[in-house]
Amino acid sequence: MNGLAQRLLEAPYALASLAAKASSEEELLNEIVASLRELCEAETCDILMRARSGALVLQASTHVPEYTGRLRLGKGIGLTGQALLNDEALFIEENAGRMPQFANYPGFDDQESEGMAILPLHPGKGSALGVLVVRRNTRWSFTEEEKRAFRRLARFLADSLIAMRRAQELGVRANPLGALSEVSKTISSSPYVEEILQLLVNLTAQQFNYRVCTVRLLDETRNELVLRATQSSVRAYQRKRAIKLGESIAGRVIRENRVVIVRDVGEEEEYIGHDLAAEQGLRSMICVPLTLQNRPVGVMTCYTDAVREFEDDEIKALETLAKQAAVSIEHAKLQVRTTLMQEMHHRVKNNLQQVASLLRLQMRQSNYKTLEEALNDCLARILAIASVHDLLSREDLDFVDVRSIAETLVQHQQSSLVLPDRKIAFQVEGESIWLNTTQGTQIALVLNELVMNAVEHGFAQAVSGRIRVWIEAEGGEVGLRVANDGDPLPEGFDMGTQSHLGLQIVENLVRAIGGRFTLASEEGWTLARVRFPRVGGE
Repeated sequence: MNGLAQRLLEAPYALASLAAKASSEEELLNEIVASLRELCEAETCDILMRARSGALVLQASTHVPEYTGRLRLGKGIGLTGQALLNDEALFIEENAGRMPQFANYPGFDDQESEGMAILPLHPGKGSALGVLVVRRNTRWSFTEEEKRAFRRLARFLADSLIAMRRAQELGVRANPLGALSEVSKTISSSPYVEEILQLLVNLTAQQFNYRVCTVRLLDETRNELVLRATQSSVRAYQRKRAIKLGESIAGRVIRENRVVIVRDVGEEEEYIGHDLAAEQGLRSMICVPLTLQNRPVGVMTCYTDAVREFEDDEIKALETLAKQAAVSIEHAKLQVRTTLMQEMHHRVKNNLQQVASLLRLQMRQSNYKTLEEALNDCLARILAIASVHDLLSREDLDFVDVRSIAETLVQHQQSSLVLPDRKIAFQVEGESIWLNTTQGTQIALVLNELVMNAVEHGFAQAVSGRIRVWIEAEGGEVGLRVANDGDPLPEGFDMGTQSHLGLQIVENLVRAIGGRFTLASEEGWTLARVRFPRVGGE
């Protein structure tokens, strides 16, 4: 007996030790491929497990570990698919990567693959679980002893995986409180809702040995249950649509505020998504309401990969876990609200200081004819700041769209500043450019001053015309242009000596954000240009 055959026959003893120490099937599979790659003196070793649809999913790899859980081969595709379909080991001595049936991994050139051993993981009873693939980049001559040893090893691996799955299932049923404690302890330590939900589904699936675990939260404004977390790597499952409260099993769980168990989702008419469930191998399902003070806030749904009963202790553990999760979610939301309140107080203080600075500037100007004129200027500037925060409340917490600011300010100026005998057409052009709140507030004031200047000074004599606002991004800078075709600038206009309060405010604000400001006549238009570097975040 040669060296490789001997090592293969002795391998089950070492792999049994790995199985005893592994805490999950994923960990065991990764240990197996690493050990077998070394044992076989191979370049790569992969394990692909069979989905219910017959497709193969990469679950462990020394070649492309970043593709685990993501790479799928359709039923019968590639040499591995053929081996599984025919339930027969393939031993290829050379030119494996150039065979017509060979399926390349996306983005990888595997033409250098020469010798391959492809072995269905077939247990003593039942169908094959998946395929073991060992590859060399050199010619590989297999003796009959090596082939027998490989087949024996593949069967041992399949039996070990089945034994581990049964042990995990029995362990959960025997000690659901232990699993409950582990999950509860972890999710209660996170202050973020999204992290809590992801931890909940990941750990629940792992600790209770579920095929898939998902959480949907209730959107009371739309009366929908929206998918917020799942540990499934299948993209189609991650994009599942929202469920109305009047439909599906999850909707019934919310409506009746009780646990619902389905023995086999494939045979349940009320279940939505039979095709996807069949593809993922989902069978029995338990759907548990997430409740806070007897008020449902969402549902947690768990699926097994085989038809089975849910024991009373298991159901009670899941109910307790769902209540704990609901409390953790509410606690995280309260923390976020507290942080938001602190942030809003900080922003209000900063904005009041900005208003105070504007008032001080106006106090130094004594050219107002009436108190009403001075107050109207103050009011316009305060409303410019308010418009930013109105947009923030409707869009994003930390960023605001410059184009939206411009459209809001133009609408306000058009209704409040344009005299009845003036016919001025306003136009806003350009792309949506997002700024953080600090820059957004300053640019709102800049745009406000430039539009006010165009209305008051561009149409002091002219009774009709246009005011155009352009917004553009170039590299890391933002450009603003405000132009009017009304009264031209005075002959020999000099910003340094002839600028009024509004233009001084623009100059100061633009300088504060590291920008540049010019005002000049171009082709019959009075054109104000502002350019400044965009800051990505606060």
